[in-house]
Amino acid sequence: MAAPILSGVRKLLKHVHFATIPRRHRHKKKWAATEPKFPAVRLALQNFDMTYSVQFGDLWPSIRVSLLSEQKYGALVNNFAAWDHVSAKLEELSARDFVNEAISHWELEPESGQSGAPSPASWACSPNLRCFTFARGDVSRFPPARLGSLGVMDYYLMDAASLLPVLALGLQPGDIVLDLCAAPGGKTLALLQTGCCNLAANDLSTSRIGRLQKVLHSYVPEEIRDGNQVRVTSWDGRKWGELEGDTYDRVLVDVPCTTDRHSLHEEENNIFQRSRKKERQMLPMLQVQLLAAGLLATKPGGHVVYSTCSLSHLQNEYVVQGTIELLANQYSIEVQVEDLTHFRRLFMDTFCFFPSCQVGELVIPNLMANFGPMYFCKMRRLT
Repeated sequence: MAAPILSGVRKLLKHVHFATIPRRHRHKKKWAATEPKFPAVRLALQNFDMTYSVQFGDLWPSIRVSLLSEQKYGALVNNFAAWDHVSAKLEELSARDFVNEAISHWELEPESGQSGAPSPASWACSPNLRCFTFARGDVSRFPPARLGSLGVMDYYLMDAASLLPVLALGLQPGDIVLDLCAAPGGKTLALLQTGCCNLAANDLSTSRIGRLQKVLHSYVPEEIRDGNQVRVTSWDGRKWGELEGDTYDRVLVDVPCTTDRHSLHEEENNIFQRSRKKERQMLPMLQVQLLAAGLLATKPGGHVVYSTCSLSHLQNEYVVQGTIELLANQYSIEVQVEDLTHFRRLFMDTFCFFPSCQVGELVIPNLMANFGPMYFCKMRRLT
């Protein structure tokens, strides 16, 4: 995929200012050190302070303190468990199902004079998803999930914003769906919860596939895991357009990224480790290749949702716009970005959205609603 747009991505990378260590602090130790002089989490914060203070301006201090604070979670109800009993238990905790609450509210709005609002049928969230959160400003925690009476776990704890790309995909009964970068498995599990798709779940990393398989084993009945509803593979996602082109109705491309919140809290598997600098700089290139492969794997008329858990516009809008240009120039394939304004309005009571994305939507962390970051953009392959 050595195309002009990829050289364009390379040029973009030259303008990314990755945090450097002041020369006066550079020295080699003469003995082995178990603790790095500059931990990856500190390098990540330096990098974010340099880049995001420019990208977000006055919003950055609020986002920064939220990223450094405890994350908020949602409880995705497992429909393969006794979901009605599970939902009742979560309601007793004073949590609310933000998905169905938002959809119910939207359906009632035309009666209160909002006749210009689109009907739910016209934008079609993926169905049958139930996810409970605590209200804005409520920092209560959900208890750990338990094994239910039907032999599977009751609910799955996740960043509730991670459900938005799955909801935006708009699954319909009978859809053939690809989750191109599926591990560790939260979004894959959510796709299966809809009960209306045949799913291919792929991830290149065999260790991450192991985590995905563990999630499926804990939450999905054996007859579904071993049947034809889900197929798990470990292939190079960049080649999917060649392997299964023009095949899928819906594709989720949840790409590897700088995982901003993780990078500020965990040394293990942190992409800001010195040894991973080249890998980090090449992320936008990889993301373009994966999104292009996802679009090539989609049938004409089908939909793709691209998502990251990064705030970086280099990994978000730039990747989307660059990939669309790539497919137009190299494959004569036209891709249209879908307007998600209605989607932002639908869930703005639960999440804090950045108001100025060029394309797609971005959930930004906020102390009152400390979810995200989560960027997602929905596209339709026209030709």
